[in-house]
Amino acid sequence: MEQAELRHWERKCIQEESPRCTAACPLHVDVRTVCALLGQKRWDKAWATIAKTMPLPGVLARLCDAPCRDACVRSPLGGGIEMGALERFCAKHAAPVAPPRPLPSRGKAVAIIGGGMTGLCAAWEMARRGFDVTLHCQNPGGSLLDLPESQLPRDAFLREMENLATLGARIRTDVTIDSTLLDSLLETHDAVFIDSDAAPLSLTDLGQPDEITLGTLHTGLFASRAGETSPVMQAAAGRRAANSIERFTQGVSMVSGREQEGPCATRLYTNVEGVAPAPAIPAGTGYGEEQAHEEARRCLQCECMECVKNCEFLKHYKSYPKIYVRQVYNNESIVMGTRQANTMINSCMLCGLCETLCPEDFSMAEVCLEARRTMVRKGTMPQSAHEFALRDMAFANGDRSALARHAPGAETSEYLFFPGCQLTASAPDAVEAAYADLRQRIGSVGLMLRCCGAPAQWSGREALMDESVALLRSQWEELGRPKLIVACPTCLNILRDRLPDAEISSHWSILRALGVGGESVTSAPLAINDPCGARHNPALLEDVRALLDQLHIPTVEPKLTGATTECCGYGGLLAEANPELGTAAARRRAAAADEDFVTYCAMCRDMLAKTGKRAVHLYDLLFPVGGDPGARPSPGYSARRENRARLRERLLTELWRSTGDDASLPHESIEVRFTDEAARAMEERRILKTDIQKVLLQVRETGRCFHNSETGHSLASFRPTVVTYWVEFEETDGGYLVHNTWSHRMRIMGGQA
Repeated sequence: MEQAELRHWERKCIQEESPRCTAACPLHVDVRTVCALLGQKRWDKAWATIAKTMPLPGVLARLCDAPCRDACVRSPLGGGIEMGALERFCAKHAAPVAPPRPLPSRGKAVAIIGGGMTGLCAAWEMARRGFDVTLHCQNPGGSLLDLPESQLPRDAFLREMENLATLGARIRTDVTIDSTLLDSLLETHDAVFIDSDAAPLSLTDLGQPDEITLGTLHTGLFASRAGETSPVMQAAAGRRAANSIERFTQGVSMVSGREQEGPCATRLYTNVEGVAPAPAIPAGTGYGEEQAHEEARRCLQCECMECVKNCEFLKHYKSYPKIYVRQVYNNESIVMGTRQANTMINSCMLCGLCETLCPEDFSMAEVCLEARRTMVRKGTMPQSAHEFALRDMAFANGDRSALARHAPGAETSEYLFFPGCQLTASAPDAVEAAYADLRQRIGSVGLMLRCCGAPAQWSGREALMDESVALLRSQWEELGRPKLIVACPTCLNILRDRLPDAEISSHWSILRALGVGGESVTSAPLAINDPCGARHNPALLEDVRALLDQLHIPTVEPKLTGATTECCGYGGLLAEANPELGTAAARRRAAAADEDFVTYCAMCRDMLAKTGKRAVHLYDLLFPVGGDPGARPSPGYSARRENRARLRERLLTELWRSTGDDASLPHESIEVRFTDEAARAMEERRILKTDIQKVLLQVRETGRCFHNSETGHSLASFRPTVVTYWVEFEETDGGYLVHNTWSHRMRIMGGQA
């Protein structure tokens, strides 16, 4: 990832944008934090937060006209937060705050003419930044001192004047404000600022001050634009003047990067769906502690986090995309040392929900997939991250599982049924029934059993993906380039992308057109679980709902459904790269509806079933094979392989009347059973029955193992590929009983190669 790309992604994430209230505030007071602290009754800390941003806080907080209130997202839900009243409460009840410590002297002298709100705030800002400031005015405060004591207590004003002096600003009242004074100050100071509402000087000959810089026609002379009545806007003008003078004395651009000064726009999105209206607490003559606490608690603590709130992966790492993309960038930049973000990168489900929900279309899927591809190219992808899934893909595409044939007795195929490797692994009987139904109803339909290549694509292995697609294309072309009928939503997406010249339809659209009427197999409503692969396919979403309607099955929609559906935890190979997080994602989705789920993705059905959630595949309803489909367990990893192999073998022998061309492998002759503990360990550790059989075959052939005379158990290891497997077992009549099993990637010195 290049720096420019990093900046592009960082800018897309709006989580760090200011809330509307802070953006609307000319001084950008951190309203959200102030309300959070007041909601905790931390009055002093809230006041310190206000004073950190606000010049002359003891004065301005009492007079602030709170433009943030109308901008508040709560405005249509009971009215905006009464921030002005909360500021007055803090100014009155919180402990006084010392003025900020000024920066070291810059060696620059600035004169300010006029002591109204704008001039006083300009003096405060410049003195705080280390400028030598002298305020020239005959009556500091000007019209502020005409306000009633109840609105601006005199002791509060005098305290801020003392704080201004503490910052180093000098106030001269023994002066005559005229053009002679101005000319003198321009000669002796680096810059001069005029508070146009408080200084009796005409700016006619100097021109109207520039809206952005407040500069005049005279170099080094700045002035506020007369006529502003809002106290907080006057204060903001004083700060703008300070910013301009600082730039002027530094010799840098006076206009670039000033979009955020004063009230500004914000891109922050806050979802208020479901937020109940709550009326503002009347301020009356001022808030007491309980009223201030109650009003502050109305604040919604605005943030976006739409993607994080709805994604178990993003939530798990306790941050948000702008931070994650920086971590990905840093991870790629490491030459020596540990790459801390590898697991995070490989845990993204690549499901696209974040992009769908994000107001700025931020796609963690795009970021993480490209990072995976980069890691593969650089050789930094951990071997263990996706190896099991890739081995499973190789098995699905191998001689034991793959098949590409015309229909029995046919030499050509108008259509080719492509159910997908996970459907054949999960529900082989239903796949066989679906294929029979297609042959009966639309004629010449061939069959292709193999993997579409999703594991290679998700793991970032583009070369392997190209190789897989090339073989798939070759077989499709050998069959005469028939029209593809695809059952799996993920396969549908990948094949449409990788075989753009093929005519491809979903099995669900075919079934909808053919019709599947009949009596409802259930009277209880089912919750529709759309696979993430169907997110951007409205026709597929509609087809499935139409089929359920044809079956007279009542349905309900979870909160996140259709284009905003959640991933089951398998997408992007999350369940393989980070099994615990994959389980958490599956449980999250399972909890999205009280009803049983119906879905049309085999992995969605099986991931939900693993959590104990009752779920059926749409094939279970269309092609029932008996029993309660909602109680059908999720097949284990070994069973999934056996299901594929047995389906292929059964179709060859029973449908094509072929003797088959598969010879049994030596290890398959090993009879083996497993304790419940061993079976659980195999699923958790991704160890297959065939892996165990290979270890035990070595024991049978070589006799090499450790034996525990106390338990009667033996222990043996074997390294058939890049993984070493250990098996704790005991011999039984004609076979073995396995008690436990482990695997690792270390080589054992002196052991088998």
